[in-house]
Amino acid sequence: MSEDVANRIKELNTEDFIWIIYLGIIFFSYVANHEERKYFLNNDIKAKENYRTIMIFIFVVLILVYLYFLKDSLNSLKNLKPNASDKERYLSYLSFIASLLIVISGIIFLYIAISDEDINVELAFN
Repeated sequence: MSEDVANRIKELNTEDFIWIIYLGIIFFSYVANHEERKYFLNNDIKAKENYRTIMIFIFVVLILVYLYFLKDSLNSLKNLKPNASDKERYLSYLSFIASLLIVISGIIFLYIAISDEDINVELAFN
């Protein structure tokens, strides 16, 4: 097996782990929705704090995942071969820009989750 294939297999194994993290995020998002519902229906302050804590946890984890993909995208840019096609270069730059924007959006959502003590702003992410 070539070094390139071995590296790609290693990346895929890491991405498999990230899919497991996403499953955890889905579970915690479901729990957060339940807590938010309890807060709005019963004015349960404890549920409100649980919701905020879970949302902050979710966005911290997501930012870490997004940073992994940003680093991976940056490495792809750095490792472009001199004979890479214009299309490959262009798409690699686009991938990096998209990854950077996702990290920025994650940071903004985390800021909202921390700052919005009255949970007036709906946090939607994917």
